[in-house]
Parts: sequence; C-alpha cells; structure tokens
Amino acid sequence: MAHIKQTRRTRHQSGTSMRRALRREVPSTVGLLVDPEDFAAMRHYRSFTFDDHTVYLRQVESLLRTLAAQGTHTTVALFDPEDYADFCTESGLDPDAHASRSRFTAEIAASGATVAYTGQPIDALVPLLVSRAVRRATWEYATMLLAGLGDCADCGQDIGRASFDRASHLLSRLLAAAGPGTHHIVCSTPTESEQLLAVLRTTRDTDGPADLEPSEGAEFATVLAVGVALETRGGVVLRTTAPDIPDRVHGWRLNRGTLVPLTEGEVFGAYCTDADTGEPVPPEPGVEYRAGFDLGADEPEAHH
Repeated sequence: MAHIKQTRRTRHQSGTSMRRALRREVPSTVGLLVDPEDFAAMRHYRSFTFDDHTVYLRQVESLLRTLAAQGTHTTVALFDPEDYADFCTESGLDPDAHASRSRFTAEIAASGATVAYTGQPIDALVPLLVSRAVRRATWEYATMLLAGLGDCADCGQDIGRASFDRASHLLSRLLAAAGPGTHHIVCSTPTESEQLLAVLRTTRDTDGPADLEPSEGAEFATVLAVGVALETRGGVVLRTTAPDIPDRVHGWRLNRGTLVPLTEGEVFGAYCTDADTGEPVPPEPGVEYRAGFDLGADEPEAHH
C-alpha cells in the first residue's frame, strides 16, 4: 500500500512539474491602459476594480516582472476602451466581464500595437507603446490612401503599387548613398486631412548594406509613397551619426513624385526654425548642415 501511495505521489509530482514546464512555454499578453482618460472609461465597468491609474500602472509593472522572473515571454498591447466596446458589441460579448477583456486583449495582440516586455520600467514602456500605436495607425492610414487611388487612366498601372515601388527604390538609393554610420531618417508627407510622419533608424557598417528592419522599412516607404502618388510638397531629412566626427544633416523636398536635394542653406533653415512659431532657433553644436546628395536618375517610372 505504501508503495502504491508513493507511486501516485511521484506521478502527481511529475505531472505538476510537466505542467509548470508547459506554462513556461506559453506566452502571455497584458493589455495596458496607457493614459488616465482610458483608465477612467474602464472604471464604468463594475468588474474593473482599480480606482487609481498610477497604482494600476505599478501593479502592471509588478505583474510583468513576475512573469519575466518565471521565464514567460510577455507582450504588452495597447488597450483602447472605445475599440473594446465596439469589439464586444460586434462579438455579442458582455463588456463587464473579465473573459471579454481577456479575449479582446488576445485579439489586439495579434493585430494591434504591441511591445515585447524585456524589463523596461513602466515609465519607458508607456511612451514606447504609444509611439508604436501611432506608427501603426499612420501606416494603416497611408496604406488605405494608396489602395483607394485605383489605376492610372493613361498607363493602367495600379497607382498605389507603382508609387510604393518608387518610394522603396528612393529609400534604397538613399541608404546606399548615405554611407556608414547610424542613420535617423524622417519623412513628412501632407495630406488633405493630416500630416503623415514616418521615422526610420538604421545602422550601416563600412562594408555591407544597412541593417534595416523590414516592417519599419515598409512603413517608411508607404508614407513616402503617399507623397509620390499625390505629388505633395513633403520632404525627407537624414541625420547621420558616426564615431569621432560631427553629426551630418541632409535634406530633400518631394517634387512631382521624386526627391530633390535641398541646398545647405535650406537644410539649415529647415532645421533651425521652430515649426510652430516660425521663429529661428540656435543650431545644435557639433552638427553640420549639408545639402542633400543626388539619389540618381535610375528610379522606376511612376504612373503617368
């Protein structure tokens, strides 16, 4: 009898160990309410028991640390109360239920703005998540604009696709001509309803191509493609940092679907002018403002 009990205990312990091992294999997702307004909206649900946003953020941070200590990979997703209410209405779910919030969090983790938790303090995680959400929303809006342009009446090309191909080529030429260093590139493209901004950071060694994350490159090219397609008066600024030399800033304007180099004076004026007031601001020490360089003429034809 003692032998049977010992065998059962051993099997139970073995099963418990295996389940613990499996838990470490299962990723976790945490939906985060990043600002007080979103937090206040969720307090309308009785099942949401937090009453202080600061305390809530610290509790989330503690949870993330606990999951990381257990070896669990955790993704943090931006939780939007309005999207959550719409999701519950469309899915026929009770919004005042833990299970509904859990299901929504799983949905946004698959398709929304997320950040992998790697030990960042909550004060650093929140702006990173907001930035990721803005980038995604900009990319989605730019993609929608391109998709709605249709075909060129003259040549029959898909205008959005042709413009994206041209923007991708311009970006490739820009990175190839920029040389080695850490590059920070900003594209500004105005539309009828808003100003689209895309930011790209990449590093290139002396030999080899730039280290470019594919999704970030696609986001940047999509925003640039809107300017190419609509022939708006946008622009691109490149700032390069390299060891032991001053930072270099170059600029281009979008003109009829291509990038035209700015002069040194134009780059200086653009960088040393307050965008809101138009007043001049002092140049940064240790920064050289240079003319944009020629990106070459061998770029794909845009739509006619």
